[in-house]
Order: sequence, then structure tokens, then C-alpha cells
Amino acid sequence: MAHHVLLVPGFFGFANLGDIAYFLHVRDLLAEVGPAAGLDGEVHAVHTVPTASIRRRAARLAEAIIETLDAHGGEVTLIGHSSGGLDARLVVTPEVSLPTQADVERAARAVRSVITVSAPHHGTPVAHLFNSLLGQQLLKLLSLSTIYTLRAGRLPIGVVLRLAGFIIGLARRNAPPSGVLEQVFRQLLADFSADRRAVIEHFFESVGKDQDLLAQITPAGMDVFEASTSDRESVRYGCVVSRARPPGLRSALRAGFDPYAQATHALYVALYRLAAGTPRLHAARITREQAATLTRAYGTRVDRRANDGMVPSLSQVRGEVIHAAWADHLDVIGHFGEPRHVPPHLDWLVSGSGFTRPQFEDLWCDVAGWAGGARAAPGRKLGERRAALRRPAAGPTP
Repeated sequence: MAHHVLLVPGFFGFANLGDIAYFLHVRDLLAEVGPAAGLDGEVHAVHTVPTASIRRRAARLAEAIIETLDAHGGEVTLIGHSSGGLDARLVVTPEVSLPTQADVERAARAVRSVITVSAPHHGTPVAHLFNSLLGQQLLKLLSLSTIYTLRAGRLPIGVVLRLAGFIIGLARRNAPPSGVLEQVFRQLLADFSADRRAVIEHFFESVGKDQDLLAQITPAGMDVFEASTSDRESVRYGCVVSRARPPGLRSALRAGFDPYAQATHALYVALYRLAAGTPRLHAARITREQAATLTRAYGTRVDRRANDGMVPSLSQVRGEVIHAAWADHLDVIGHFGEPRHVPPHLDWLVSGSGFTRPQFEDLWCDVAGWAGGARAAPGRKLGERRAALRRPAAGPTP
């Protein structure tokens, strides 16, 4: 029976925009190492509306699962980055009601595991920043910045400085004029070809019609989500946790001395400080085993202020901890700085986490191995699981 993988993007992610693929490196690596782990089916990203309500996004995920089953049969593992992990949890919740004609129960019965990657199970304070008209415009600009970087390699340094200034101003309740955000958005959009620009504009038109997700992923909103969802007995639940370096001299030095890197690092510092403000009331409760796994991975206890520049690290813990990485929110899906790799890894949020291609491979090989049935081994030496999964499977002697 074929075992497929569906990748679910988060709250300012996407599947594909023309030839720009959000999960490019994840998809390629899972396609390479997955068969040896038992993931021998299709690996593809789900098209969804980034800022739509979790319920609407889960409905689209149910439809994608049915489309995969109708085309190929088999069973499915769902891997959700950021709020995509919440979509995956909701779609397999027993007796859930979703706005779709698809057979949701059939879709849920085909799911063997749900893996959440840097997901805000207990919410993120950063959502408060975006949960306003001005914040939504800023989120739109951040999303375009990701698209621009994946296409061009880096943002204009003036745009980075403005973005950092906007976020710092919003955090201090000193809002910049909304017209400036639109001006920067148009400046970036003008650098695309006419065909790509049309695709991107259509994408943002659909985004603008539904912004309900932003209120739902606040810490208070996720309290309601936690109370209204439950696990399915037949599904395994695992998580990947990301934790970025706290801002300071060390993170600044790791970012490098390039003016562009330091400008994007200033943006990261602003986001990190916002994400560190998790109220005690909504702090995640984790098991002793989960806490021990995190302590082994990071060498120190993880407190409620630790985060990846977008989501508190403790908020990301749910189910078995498959892997815990020193990485920012976008590093874990391949958006870090290794431009010489083919295809290149490109980054617009330089956190100074020190995340590299070998660490990326180690993370996703752990995910593939766990999804295929192996138990997570967070203390395993770097590269051992990579080597095991890449070893050709024994076959018949010619």
C-alpha cells in the first residue's frame, strides 16, 4: 500500500506560485529518502488559503487527501508547518464538521500520522501583531518578501530596514502610515515579470478575502481550539520543535557582518521579542518525557520565552518530539542561507541560528524515519539516520 506525504503550509506560506515552490527542499529530500523509510507514495504540497480560518483550511486539506486517495489509493502522512499543523490536527479530529462536500471521515481514516513542525499549538503572541488592518498589510508584505527572496535571492536592503522599522513601531504602538506599506509592496511586486506578477496578485486577492486565522492562533484563541479538538486513536502524533538563538552579541556575530544580514537580523530581533511574550496563563504544559527530550537537545531547560522568531518553542510541543533544532521558523523548511547548494537555500530572516544543510537533512531524515514507523532518536549522532535512509534497499540479485 502506497504511503503518501502531504505538506501543509502555514499562515503566510503557500504551495506553489508558478515555478516558485515553498516546500521545494523538503519535498525533494523526502522524495529521496522517503522510500527507504516506507514513504513510497507521492510527496506534494497542499494548496490552501494562508490566512483563512483553521476550519476552512482543514476542509481544503480533506479535499486534498481525497484527491490523493482517488488518484493513487494508499495511506497518508500529514506534515504541517506552523498553522498547517493545526489544519492536520483538525481534519483527523473524530466527528469534526468542516465546510466541504468531501468525505472527511474517509480522509481521516486514511491518515496514519500527523507531524507538526514549529506549530503554535498554544498560540503565538506574534498573531496579535497581525490581527489588525495594518498588521494584515504587514503580513501580506512579509509573505511577498518570502516569495521575492525565493525568486531573487535577497530583498532590497531598504525594504528590510523598513520592515524592521514597521514591526518595531507596531510593537511600540507607534504605527507607520499604511500607505507606506502598500508602496513597499508595489515596489517589490514591480520587480516580477508580468506573468509572475499576475499569479502573485491573484494569490493575494484570495488571501484578502479571509483573515480569520490570525485571531484563532493567538494564545487565547488556541485555548478554544485545544478544548474543541481531540486525537484520533489510529493516528500517531509527532512534532518538530524549533528554537532560535536569543538576540544578542552571539546571534549578531553568527548573522555575519554583511549589511544585509545585519538588517534582516534586526527584523528577527523585533519578532523574537514579540514571540517571547507568552502569558503564563497560556504557557504549554508538557510531559516529563517531552521536557527531558528538549533538555537533551538544547543542553538547557526550555522556558516560556524561548521561541523561533515566530512561535514559542513550548507552544510547538505535542505528541512525540521527533526532532528539536536550533533553528528559526523558516530555517526548518529550507529557508536558510546556503546559496551555493543546488538548488540554493535562500533566507530573508537571518536569525544567526547557525542552521545548515546537514542539520536540515538530519531533521527531515528523522521525520521520514518516524513517519515510516521508526521511533525518534533525538540524541542520535548527526548524519547516522541520513546515511541509513540513503542506503539502497536490498533487492533481488540480478
